[in-house]
Amino acid sequence: MNTRMGIGYDVHPFAAGRPLVLGGTVVPSEQGGLAGHSDADALAHAVADAMLGALALGDLGTHFPDDDPAWRGAFSLDLLSRVRALAGERGWEVGNVDATIVTEHPKLAPHVPAMRQGVAGALAVDVDRVSVKATRHEGLGALGRGEGLAAIAIVQLVRADGGGSRREGG
Repeated sequence: MNTRMGIGYDVHPFAAGRPLVLGGTVVPSEQGGLAGHSDADALAHAVADAMLGALALGDLGTHFPDDDPAWRGAFSLDLLSRVRALAGERGWEVGNVDATIVTEHPKLAPHVPAMRQGVAGALAVDVDRVSVKATRHEGLGALGRGEGLAAIAIVQLVRADGGGSRREGG
């Protein structure tokens, strides 16, 4: 097998008094940031979960539990870099990422280039391998009422050596 695919999803409610961090980028937001144990970067979390899924290694909470004080306030791009390292240890690297953030507000389009750069940097890939899009929930449900934000990501992993050799755990 030369490629693997994974899907990741993350959702957080808004929390006043916190910065909104997406793809490592602080985005101005009247709603505040996202509630969570780390910086609650839903974009980074969705990408990390997609990678872990492709590797069949569980989810982000398995590797960085929210009841472990070591991860309190963690910068999620650092967690994403650690997941990239797990993939590398098994002979995999990121082929590409396609992610979508779902929120009514704030407007994210001006911040998408910085988010792409942040995710690409954490994954040690060129920015042209990372797509980040934003969409609205059109007033439907909790996301549509502006109560929080969600992100979904699909990640393709490819063999780091470009070959089809099989390695233990990968």
